[in-house]
Amino acid sequence: MHLRRWPPLNAPAYLLQNLRIVAPEERDAENELVGRWLDSSAPLDPTCRHVSGSLPGGTPFTWERHTEGSTITVFHDGAPEKLALDDTLRKLDSLPGKVLRATEIILVASERDAHSILPGLKFNDGELVSSQIGGAMRFWSDFRLHERRYGRVLVATCGAEAGTISRIVQQLQELGNYRNLALLALPTVRRQWAELDGAEAELGRIAERVSDPATNDDDLLEGVSELSLNIANLTNEVGYRLDATRAYAELVSERLEDLAPEPIGNHQSLTSFTRRRLMPAVRTCAAHRDRLLILSQRAANLTALLRARVETRIENQNARLLGSMERTSQRQMRLQQLVEGLSIFALAYYGVGLLGYVLDAMDEHQGLPTHAMIKAWAVPVFMATIWLGIHAVKRRILADDG
Repeated sequence: MHLRRWPPLNAPAYLLQNLRIVAPEERDAENELVGRWLDSSAPLDPTCRHVSGSLPGGTPFTWERHTEGSTITVFHDGAPEKLALDDTLRKLDSLPGKVLRATEIILVASERDAHSILPGLKFNDGELVSSQIGGAMRFWSDFRLHERRYGRVLVATCGAEAGTISRIVQQLQELGNYRNLALLALPTVRRQWAELDGAEAELGRIAERVSDPATNDDDLLEGVSELSLNIANLTNEVGYRLDATRAYAELVSERLEDLAPEPIGNHQSLTSFTRRRLMPAVRTCAAHRDRLLILSQRAANLTALLRARVETRIENQNARLLGSMERTSQRQMRLQQLVEGLSIFALAYYGVGLLGYVLDAMDEHQGLPTHAMIKAWAVPVFMATIWLGIHAVKRRILADDG
């Protein structure tokens, strides 16, 4: 999250930090406002990721742009009760975006100083977290909202060097910011949980109907395709947030290792608090991801099964259609052969009849075949000639088609 180190810090000091989720359409207004604070005549360069400067009035600040939002940290020297903070708070409130985490950090020099102001900070004793961090330093916080809806952290520097104080407090803030960013997926996951229950039930009903022979496969395929689309939409809606949750959770673990918090007395330690607050949400998000993957795979398998059944049914229908067409073609061939035979007889009959008319007009001569004999001999000649003619025409037609 943080690209650069904070400036060195010494106690007493008072820091205010805002982590905001900034929408793309709000970036121009943010760039203009931060640029104005830097006493610039132009808005901040949209590609700029980090700036340091002073607010109007001279209070130092750092601003960082992140993928999903921005963080601004304001640094005051001295104890908070001696500071005029109204103007600073108004400037922070004027920033665009939704506040995800707002924190006030109070730095004191020793544990004695810390214990002297602890009662006035109004921490919830039952939820107070305190650990030794970075070696000798110690912090207290109940991680709840106080006045002005800011969380409150008290840090005793206990003789640490200015650079070490800056690094440890920055890492402590990063841990809390990453934790809150990791939790952003949880509302969407909880809302989708009921939708996944419905999708699982619907997938089960479709699977049961697959074994029913009376069920139309096309209807089943349409139903499972619609269900697959719904699952894909749910995945697209929450996929980025689930990936982000996993990444932020890993960063939280890294910051815990960097801080190496040591429990103190009966106070809840930073490690146990972080695990109690974060890990159930991370596991819920991981389980949600697994459910989406399993449901998507089950829907894909059922779709493949139904498609195979539909394709098999179509292939069987095509085979039956081809068989029917073949039988029809064979019947047509036999009818054609029958017609050809009848045509030969008919043409031969008419040919012999015509020959008879010619012979009847002629006188019979002694020693020559009779008219009846000539007609009898002509019958096979006519039939053979007609058959040869028909088949010659068929061969020519088939040759032209080929």
